[in-house]
Amino acid sequence: MSGLPDGPSGGSPDRLGGCEVSLAEKIQERTAMVGVVGLGYVGLPTMVVAATAGFKVTGIEISQDRVDRINSGFSYVEDVDSGTLASLVEQKKISATTDYGVVGEMDVIVICVPTPVNKYKEPELGPLQEAICSLARHMDGEQLIILQSTTFPGTTEELVLPAVEGSGRQVGKDFYLAFSPERIDPGNREYSIRNIPKVVGGVTPQCGRIAASFLSAIVEQVVPVNSPKVAEMTKLLENIFRSVNIALVNELSELCRRMDIDIWEVISAATTKPFGFMPFYPGIGVGGHCIPVDPFYLSWKAKEYDFYVNFIELAARTNDNMPYYAVSRIVDILGNQGLAVKGARLFLLGVSFKKDIGDTRNSPALRVAELLYERGAKISYSDRHAPQVIVGGSLLLRSVEPDETTLQQNDATVILVDHSCYDLEKVVEHSKLVIDARDATGPLGPRPTVVKL
Repeated sequence: MSGLPDGPSGGSPDRLGGCEVSLAEKIQERTAMVGVVGLGYVGLPTMVVAATAGFKVTGIEISQDRVDRINSGFSYVEDVDSGTLASLVEQKKISATTDYGVVGEMDVIVICVPTPVNKYKEPELGPLQEAICSLARHMDGEQLIILQSTTFPGTTEELVLPAVEGSGRQVGKDFYLAFSPERIDPGNREYSIRNIPKVVGGVTPQCGRIAASFLSAIVEQVVPVNSPKVAEMTKLLENIFRSVNIALVNELSELCRRMDIDIWEVISAATTKPFGFMPFYPGIGVGGHCIPVDPFYLSWKAKEYDFYVNFIELAARTNDNMPYYAVSRIVDILGNQGLAVKGARLFLLGVSFKKDIGDTRNSPALRVAELLYERGAKISYSDRHAPQVIVGGSLLLRSVEPDETTLQQNDATVILVDHSCYDLEKVVEHSKLVIDARDATGPLGPRPTVVKL
């Protein structure tokens, strides 16, 4: 779909050679200048896909270190190849700055700032509010703003719109505003920004059309919806669906353990049903930037309507509790071997929040490490994707290779993340005890030294 409106789009078009050039025309001709605010796991890939599509892109980021790395052609995000980034920088298709002053030169501005929750599980909107205020101070002329940061339904119209309109600008005429949720899956080699359908909802129909025209230029499929609220709720539904089903299988895994049933075998058998079932797998909790956060954004907003999402909150609490359950199981398993957790030498495999990536944001594996450290365990770890981490706020650990000597000198090896790089045959052969939280050793068959979490 082109998504392009008929004729000029209004606002304040540029004049080139005496001819007016509308924003819609600049998008179609790839002459629109694109700005991306927030250059993390969403922002940097967004810059690259827009630049690859032919746009000149400027990133705005508060971290000078990130800005310097990008301008040097060095990627700090696993899903972005440094060679690709360096080439785009050399072609002057990509640059980065800490200065919001460049916003006035931008035609399209994509907001990708973090939207975490605080310790009380309430939305932490400070970064988003600061970004919006900075944008509003420097906006000039006909511009499109697309918010991608995951948040509660109503954010675009209740928070972003008033801040941008405050200077006398009129939405749908002087500027365009839409919400289009990011759907990035870190480490996924099959689906990237380019081939994942992009949902978008504009504040006005014209906003939706202009936003769809830009997104159609950088992704294969755009899915327009009637409003930003619909798009915002779509993102929450996608992730809450996963949260609820993960919580379900986590709870069932605890029950199956008491009933002496192998939950992994149960799931494998259930997966043979060709309809009506989708497999989810138990673990030590959920991590990353979406699933642990999104249920609480919806829960917080729902209270405004005297509505309580008890079912969703219960699932989120179940997942939040899994690291504590995992540690209690580790303590029990060690006890059965005559070992106390205090003073035990535990070698942890994996500290990132999911398989084959280095992202440790909200990582349940890292939380397990912290809890074991607090209980007095002597912990070390191996994770090629995350070469160093801080545990318990003070203990700096560096990844070590799981060689024969390292495996043998520890009381137990605990598999928290099933990275593909691990030689599990070697791990099982040389470890005194293996505690497997991911059924990573399942394909090896039963082993006397392996205990599933």
